[in-house]
Amino acid sequence: MRDLTKGNEAKLIFYFTLPMLIGNVFQQLYNTIDSIIVGRVVGESGLAAVGTSFPIIFLLVSLIIGVTMGSTILIAQYYGAKDMKKVKRTIDTAYIFMFAASLIMSVLGIIFSESILHLMNTPPEILSQAKSYLNIMFIGLIAMFGYNSISAILRGLGDSKTPLYFLILSSGINIGLDLLFIKVFGWGVSGAAWATVIAQLCSFIFGVYYLNKNHKVFKLKIKEMIFDKEIFKLSLKIGLPTGVQQMLMAIGLGALQAFVNGFGKNTMAAFTAASRIDSFATMPIMNFGAAISTFVGQNLGANKMDRVKKGFKATVFMSGAFSLFITLIMFLFGEKLVRLFNTNPDVIAIGLDYLKIVSAFYVTVAITFVINGVLRGAGDTMIPMVISILSLWLMRIPVAKVLSTTWNSPNGIWWATPVAWIVGLVLTIGYYMTGKWKNKIAIKRGMVQNRNDNEDSEQKLILKEIRE
Repeated sequence: MRDLTKGNEAKLIFYFTLPMLIGNVFQQLYNTIDSIIVGRVVGESGLAAVGTSFPIIFLLVSLIIGVTMGSTILIAQYYGAKDMKKVKRTIDTAYIFMFAASLIMSVLGIIFSESILHLMNTPPEILSQAKSYLNIMFIGLIAMFGYNSISAILRGLGDSKTPLYFLILSSGINIGLDLLFIKVFGWGVSGAAWATVIAQLCSFIFGVYYLNKNHKVFKLKIKEMIFDKEIFKLSLKIGLPTGVQQMLMAIGLGALQAFVNGFGKNTMAAFTAASRIDSFATMPIMNFGAAISTFVGQNLGANKMDRVKKGFKATVFMSGAFSLFITLIMFLFGEKLVRLFNTNPDVIAIGLDYLKIVSAFYVTVAITFVINGVLRGAGDTMIPMVISILSLWLMRIPVAKVLSTTWNSPNGIWWATPVAWIVGLVLTIGYYMTGKWKNKIAIKRGMVQNRNDNEDSEQKLILKEIRE
């Protein structure tokens, strides 16, 4: 665990971000390796089936991820305030909710998968493959949620390094199983789904083992877990807007996917390939946003606003520099990257158009994510939700529909993305400048014990165990 309330702000944020970035590279490797092998072995139809399934999975997990975000922020603020009893209670509550929610989502997903695919205008020739992929992914939701819960807990405690180690190992498992299930057994897209599920299960098991072995206070003990209604309500208050925002974004992605599907199999395959590359490209940006959230949460919990301001400026600079470098990479090597997924010239050309149009505006995303990270770290999640909804539903989707129809080209869909990003950035900067987020800290200082003067014997014992 790392205390982010002391030391050089830029170095702390950078070194806190780095393990998360490397970890997410390996996590994204799951889907990317799936897509590359499917695209090469199964062909355009298999790649299209995997791609059209993504918005549906994203939709189902988004609300749960939002609640996890609320827990992460609470853990960071309680940890910054040294209230370890509340940290433990928050962790227990998050575990219980995530397990229950994942089971419900799995059942609902399997029941309605085919109906949702029909709503997304999925071509009949890939419907069966897409349904098979989706249903297997739904079966593995509990492993996905479990691992993400443990990662969120560790990040809230300032530990972004540990999840990286078992994620690297599980990524190796995923790649090996992809090759075995798809190339050797010939299971197609079903093999890709099973490889991902098993790899995520390994990540979850490694995470539970680590917590139980190394953290006496925070380890998973089912019989001793306590569901705290008040903490859950507070987590919902913080995390629900983010969850709703992510759900609406997922529905928006589904709408965009439906537009893409209308242009045929090659465009679907190109969009899948380019989206995977885009996910890799924007990971540093997202990780800097996540890092600043934890940094702000801990420092606001410790009442150190001056460090929040310094950390914000440093993160904007670092994230902006990364985004410009990545844009250069996309322009220089975009064609070769798309070719990794599929060698069809039409697929490569369409995917390259996407990358060039979207990557030119990565710097706007970088600044937006950092500001939103500050707002979320303070517990102010409602405004980012509203801004995201406005930029997506009032800009991106209508613009995509109008331009793609007018131009009769998927480039209209691609251009809608930077238009929405620019609008979102302007609105986000405007709200940040008002300074209202500074008063949104989630925990009540009067309820938090002072580390030096008011620690009771139980609190001292917990702190001692953590130091050990």
